[in-house]
Amino acid sequence: MHPFARRLQGVLWVLILMVVWLSAGAAHASASADSVATIWRLLDYIAVDYRGAVDEQGAVIDAGEYAEMQEFARTVAERLAALPAIEAAPQLQAQAAALVAAIDARHKPQHIAQAARSLADDLIVAYPIVLAPAAPPDLARGQALYAEHCAACHGARGAGDGPLAAGMDPPPIAFTDAERASERSLLALYQVTTQGLDGTAMPSFAHLSAEDRWALAFYVGGLAFSPEQAQRGAALWREGIGRSLLPDLKTLSATTPAALATALGPEPATALMAYLRHSPDAVIAGSSQWLAIARERLDRMRKAYASGDRRAAADAALSAYLDGFEPIEPLLATRDSALRTRVEAAMTELRARIARGAAPSEVEAQAQTVAGLFDETERVLGANAADGAQAFSTFLGALTILLREGLEALLIVVAIVAFLRKAERSEVLPYVHIGWIGALAAGVATWGVATYLVSISGAGRELTEGIAALFAAAVLLFVGIWMHGKSQAGAWQRYVRQKLSQALSKRSAWFLALLAFVVVYREVFETILFYAAMWTQGGHRAIVAGATTAALLLVAIAWAMLRWSRRLPIAQFFAISAALVAVLTVVLAGKGIAALQEAGVIGVRTLDAPRIDWLGIHPTWQGIGVQLAVVLVLIGGFAWNRHTARIAAQRTA
Repeated sequence: MHPFARRLQGVLWVLILMVVWLSAGAAHASASADSVATIWRLLDYIAVDYRGAVDEQGAVIDAGEYAEMQEFARTVAERLAALPAIEAAPQLQAQAAALVAAIDARHKPQHIAQAARSLADDLIVAYPIVLAPAAPPDLARGQALYAEHCAACHGARGAGDGPLAAGMDPPPIAFTDAERASERSLLALYQVTTQGLDGTAMPSFAHLSAEDRWALAFYVGGLAFSPEQAQRGAALWREGIGRSLLPDLKTLSATTPAALATALGPEPATALMAYLRHSPDAVIAGSSQWLAIARERLDRMRKAYASGDRRAAADAALSAYLDGFEPIEPLLATRDSALRTRVEAAMTELRARIARGAAPSEVEAQAQTVAGLFDETERVLGANAADGAQAFSTFLGALTILLREGLEALLIVVAIVAFLRKAERSEVLPYVHIGWIGALAAGVATWGVATYLVSISGAGRELTEGIAALFAAAVLLFVGIWMHGKSQAGAWQRYVRQKLSQALSKRSAWFLALLAFVVVYREVFETILFYAAMWTQGGHRAIVAGATTAALLLVAIAWAMLRWSRRLPIAQFFAISAALVAVLTVVLAGKGIAALQEAGVIGVRTLDAPRIDWLGIHPTWQGIGVQLAVVLVLIGGFAWNRHTARIAAQRTA
């Protein structure tokens, strides 16, 4: 086997092992998330249903219900013990043990409800799960889904009197029961809709998309409230009452009417919940939802760092970026790219100060800088959303994203295709086409998975992009050196004599297919997630128009590059291709490290240097260091090529 092929094979095996390891980790994380959701749901049921099992004097009023509460509490304790070990795990397990003991001792319902709610709240802080829809649910869709899937048991109006309800044990829940509804959050309804309820006729509706399940949860959650209550709630909301308590969809989804009543009183709380469950879009205004999350995480970071908990502060700072700022990053990039760069740089510097244990005053000063940039971001997005330029800026953003991401992949695929044509190896071209077409199909599948099955977190996105970028950079590093070697005088002719008389092996052909797949999928993955974020902001026609225009431009660029490459002399073709691949290698190496830093996998040490996105230059020691190492390897490889070319020329002279 040729030394170059051996190197590529080694890199390939390393990357395959990494993919397997990461896939196993992703599967483990998914299983953990499912278990956390189940624990949370059981705790919610204990908080709500225990009062039907034990009265205020501690007497059992329903033996079957009480036995179920005991079983649920023990299941919570067992499942908590099986979760991944983290710093908060012992405290959670102690709370679960205390809850089991309290239920066995038949404590008052209020005490059990408080203990279960407290444990549930601490659980989702320690093991975060999806707590809210990405956008306000479509209640008309929720109503249609209810009529199709739920009315037969729960009744047309949710009173638990559907035609199939007779004989069911336990009977279907009456969603119109105001007392019970006051203790149920929308998140609890969503979890039950997703997982079903063991021991009852309630099935799982996990086959529905997340958007449909949230729509169903919001519709069902509003059945206990009257239109008159919703009207009073609308008036209170316009007066500003409750806005600070319910700043976003996440808070609305997790808050019960009873919990809100402790702050506002029963009547205002009921009215506000009636209004917001019927009109959830009132809670958010475009990007405000995500900035509210970012600000909340920033405040959490400040408190954690001030108390000396650097780990919690680092996690909160990372979450402020991944869960708060990143979802609106594509939109901001289309309207004020410079501001986006400033926000990213400021948040990177904040994480760097936390990582190196800077003085609390330094961290607080940087946190204030970030908070000010959040305010500026909100003003920019709000102003643009109100003027007539929104459609054009959305069109331009959609065009720029696809053109920028697509061009990187296009350059590499075109270089592969042009090389095979120069080598007169057209029989290998179908493998390359399988690679990039498969990447497009995988991208569509990714969109489907992200939309209908799971939520791809910011960390998951950055991890995928980072690994793909580093894989492509590792392969292209060798490809660039190899192409440079073939640009030397006589090198191509020797290669033709030695290799092209033999057919390329299927292993080599499939490797080219893999390379095409990886470089294209990375860009497709990022583009789809950017578009998904933009789609929630509206302007769908402008997005489609921008994407279509960019796709046509990419087709035209590919055609022009392939036609131009045919006219180049072979040595010049390889020299230009080697230079192009070398630059892309440096760019992808920088982007890969930056993505892994944003995912929290690699630490951050900032440099006082400019950021140049199109070159993949992010001012951190880690990113610049890796890029410099790549440049040194390229220089060494190119120098070795010249040396071997001179020796070969002397031998043939």
